Amino acid sequence: MPGICVVATVPDAAAIPSSLELVGGARALDASHGAGVSAVLMGTGPGLREATDELHRHGVATVYRCAHPLLTSGQVDAFLLATEQVLRAATPQVVLIRADTVGRELAPRLAVRLGAALVTECVELAAENGAIVARRQTYGGRALATLVVTRRPAVLSVKPHSLEVPEPAPVPGRVEDVAVSIDADTLPARVCEVLREEAEVGLDDAQVVVSGGRGVGGPEGFALLKELAAVLGGAVGASRPPADEGWVPISWQIGQTGKTVRPALYIAVAISGATQHVAGMSGSRTIVAINRDPNAPIFSVAHLGIVGDYRAIVPPLVARIKELKGP
Repeated sequence: MPGICVVATVPDAAAIPSSLELVGGARALDASHGAGVSAVLMGTGPGLREATDELHRHGVATVYRCAHPLLTSGQVDAFLLATEQVLRAATPQVVLIRADTVGRELAPRLAVRLGAALVTECVELAAENGAIVARRQTYGGRALATLVVTRRPAVLSVKPHSLEVPEPAPVPGRVEDVAVSIDADTLPARVCEVLREEAEVGLDDAQVVVSGGRGVGGPEGFALLKELAAVLGGAVGASRPPADEGWVPISWQIGQTGKTVRPALYIAVAISGATQHVAGMSGSRTIVAINRDPNAPIFSVAHLGIVGDYRAIVPPLVARIKELKGP
């Protein structure tokens, strides 16, 4: 199974901790073949140099570095053109892409252009007898489907926070700066402006997430959750109903159709525990559930459960944390 390549996008010089999860998966697949792991690194700005060093530090032998002013947030069409051009030249047999906002659209379109096999939203990867065994969630996260990929090339998109970031394994590595041709006038869509919600920042990689559900009662309830998240140094998320109701931005949604998080601490406030939501947070190290219904399904996945009205529980909890932290 020679030629495993990770697609790492670095729009606007952002850091790439999420791409390192793909490197861990690539290294595991390559362990029995030893062909080495490569990466396509795309973006703009000085962050590319820092990202290159991180990839080499985690065992990526070859980095195909592609800088272009159009490779910025939201420019999926530009990323597609750049990725295709680099991969046609590098000819890897297996391509791993993060199933984030860009990757969910990039992976299937890239597979069609390359005539490759495709598996999306993988949560587990393994190599067996020359084939790739990929597992993905089905039925709202209630079951896992196992797919055996024997065709090459293959494009696999990996659900964020499904794989572990590997331990550093520095290699000397080499860098190939690749020039790509992207004509802005030929792109079918143009990004004019990117708006980010302030509280959304850091949700993907937060070590503490405080998430609210329908039982919060409305947008005013999330003000209390923001206060709890603030004293814990965390981020605020939500299940699908608050997002559907417009109480919070859709970008806060965690679950099968939203984001996947794996924080050290996940506090589920007034969330019933539908399987679609659990699929996006079940990998959390410690799960605390606060719900007034003692039979709520969320308690079956929680490590610690508190039965009661969150309005009576969260304020004294915030006060106690502030007291312990001191001035």
